[in-house]
Amino acid sequence: MRYLTAGESHGPQLTLIIEGVPSHLEFDQKLINLQLARRQKGYGRGRRMQIEQDQIQVMSGVRFGKTTGAPIALIIENKDWTHWKKIMTAEPDPEQVDARRISRPRPGHADLNGALKYDLRDMRDVLERSSARETAARVAVGGVARLILLACGIDIMGHVLQIGGVKASRSLDLGLKEMQDRSEASPVRCLDEQATTQMMAEIDRAKKEGDSLGGIVEVIVDGVPVGLGSHVQWDRKLDAKIAQAMVSINAFKGVEFGIGFEAASRPGSEVHDEILWSQEKGFFRATNRLGGFEGGMSTGEPIVVRGVMKPIPTLYKPLNSVDIDSKEPFAASIERSDSCAVPAASVVAENVVAWEVAQALLEKFPADTIEELVDQVHRYRERVRMF
Repeated sequence: MRYLTAGESHGPQLTLIIEGVPSHLEFDQKLINLQLARRQKGYGRGRRMQIEQDQIQVMSGVRFGKTTGAPIALIIENKDWTHWKKIMTAEPDPEQVDARRISRPRPGHADLNGALKYDLRDMRDVLERSSARETAARVAVGGVARLILLACGIDIMGHVLQIGGVKASRSLDLGLKEMQDRSEASPVRCLDEQATTQMMAEIDRAKKEGDSLGGIVEVIVDGVPVGLGSHVQWDRKLDAKIAQAMVSINAFKGVEFGIGFEAASRPGSEVHDEILWSQEKGFFRATNRLGGFEGGMSTGEPIVVRGVMKPIPTLYKPLNSVDIDSKEPFAASIERSDSCAVPAASVVAENVVAWEVAQALLEKFPADTIEELVDQVHRYRERVRMF
């Protein structure tokens, strides 16, 4: 499978083309729209979430509620487009060329790098595409991937472990369904009720001070069969693909699996997962410190991956920068923004991971129809259980 997205933050729409989805897959638009709605929620979001009510429109690849095997084209309209038609028009318009032109790069954004790379004197041409608005398209793509995973008995959830200096206690004894329910019930998608309250207070404090906060999110994928990915080439390792996907999310600066960086301070006996066997399960691990991976391949244990998100760089007490025209210093301009988007980022992370796992599933089990895929996965699970 593969996909492309197109569209700007204040353009008419986001456009997605997904290729390689098996035919006969029940295309549950409500589930995909639910993912988009989840992305727009979360304590600390800005005013744009009150403007946009994201929903997909299916343009091709789905008929009578099922995929056809043809490329799937989806669009997500930008409701705010009506206020930006003249400024973002594709038609030549000399009167609008300098309208709301941006010559002042904001620290922490793609503005200056993109302007230098593409020789753009108006940095709006950079920030419109580099905006986190594009993650709505990737959440929709992940929603399609989630349909494939659910058909194969694979489920996924995400939650927030840290916002600013507030860390949540980890509830490792909870089942995935209970974790999902707790995460959805929390305004900051945190499983720890006490930490939830503290995180909200931390966000309020940062907003009052004109500042922003980052944090850490965790994604768990349950039901993954052993052997997705491969050890034979560097670019076929599934954990490496997931790591790239996570860091590709706007403002994400780091990723770890299992106990992650903590492994550096532990002896090997407290890092690696002992192998056990039972008649019922076949081979399995006594622990899951490596987060469901060995040698770039899934072990059959839940995939556990975390990503760290830096604070959003748009600040209401702006940092200093330099105007590209006058070369004079100035206080960075302010675009509409959130004070904290970590809860929303956990939803984005869920869906980019869902895509990578679904893609790996179809690489191992090539299938033109969803029935073929489900059958192959079932027979493979039985074979490895009896190995």
